Amino acid sequence: MSDAFDDEAEQTVSIQEYLKGVEEQELEADLVLGGDEGKECTYINGYMKRQAIFSCLTCTPDGNAGVCTACSLSCHDGHEIVELWTKRNFRCDCGNAKFGEFFCKLFPNKDIENAENLYNHNFRGSYCTCSRPYPDPDVEEQEEMIQCCICEDWFHEEHLGLESSDEVPRDEEGEPLYEDFICRACSTGFSFLGSYPLSIWAAGRQCDATVDTNKDKNVLEDTSSAGGSGKVKNDVDAHNNPEIDHTKSNSELACDGDGTSLGENSQNNVGSDQCVRTSSPLTTCVLGVKPENTSPALENKPLFLSKNWRDVLCRCEKCLVIYNEKRIAFLLDKEDSIAEYEKMATQKRTEKLQEREGAELSLFNNLGHIEKMEILNGIADMKNEIHGFLGQLPCY
Repeated sequence: MSDAFDDEAEQTVSIQEYLKGVEEQELEADLVLGGDEGKECTYINGYMKRQAIFSCLTCTPDGNAGVCTACSLSCHDGHEIVELWTKRNFRCDCGNAKFGEFFCKLFPNKDIENAENLYNHNFRGSYCTCSRPYPDPDVEEQEEMIQCCICEDWFHEEHLGLESSDEVPRDEEGEPLYEDFICRACSTGFSFLGSYPLSIWAAGRQCDATVDTNKDKNVLEDTSSAGGSGKVKNDVDAHNNPEIDHTKSNSELACDGDGTSLGENSQNNVGSDQCVRTSSPLTTCVLGVKPENTSPALENKPLFLSKNWRDVLCRCEKCLVIYNEKRIAFLLDKEDSIAEYEKMATQKRTEKLQEREGAELSLFNNLGHIEKMEILNGIADMKNEIHGFLGQLPCY
């Protein structure tokens, strides 16, 4: 009998703990949705820099379409939905030709296809090189996965291609010391990134990279500050987004001849007039070497990137051309990062809460004296009843 009381005591949750849990869940949802309340289809906003995207396997079992938050709630309620967290430069597909006779309830007048959208096996509910779903029904304890900042696929730690989990930069408490991560396939396809100085890599990165560690840090700081905050105006970010099918081996990755990995519809992604524009491109290359020269030690190695690593990326004219040719110019845009996306979401949440509190206060102030007293007395009575109820509970 005492064991039963012990189990009941362990399951007891205080009101404060419950409310805190609800608040944490709301915050997590807001961070994923970017403050989107899911009331309007985002199609009218075009190819958004970053937004929460969902795949409906009921309507598109091939996983070749994605819908926005509002459409997932209004148009696909009750369907088999895959939550993809966020995708960059994506436009809502709901109701276009990929959905057959199904039309979007929120914005039915859409183009037949969003030619600039890119899709990978995540849209089919598969992740990592193992192509397993998440959550995995065959695993009791779900393993946290890491997202590549280039291809945006998710990876289990044991499938990163590391010799040991100790190679993942973490502090003593196990918290990550890196800001972003580049998977093994992307680091191979864009191996010139490994030519950057060690200041770009997170502490604890274990790699026998043949990088010149004696580069003058002052020169790097000067060139970094000359490049500005790292935000580059790019009218065609939507065209510069590679998607890599990690279910294939590195030798099977589709390339355009110069090592650039290609994804579905990638042939439509680069035009003759597309380039990254910067008001004052650097004249001195930060790398000091030809970006085409790769380090053999970096091949098949995932990369962990330090905080503000985008600020170090070279913005000379030659490098800008290469970033555009390889369709990874979004790396030069600091606002592309998940950290910036969550920062924006947090700001929107704060503004929403302040607006809600302001509306409640305004409503209260517009009430008459008698109504105000009745509300305050009601709150006081409710508090007394709660305290009385809690006081009657047995202590174990």
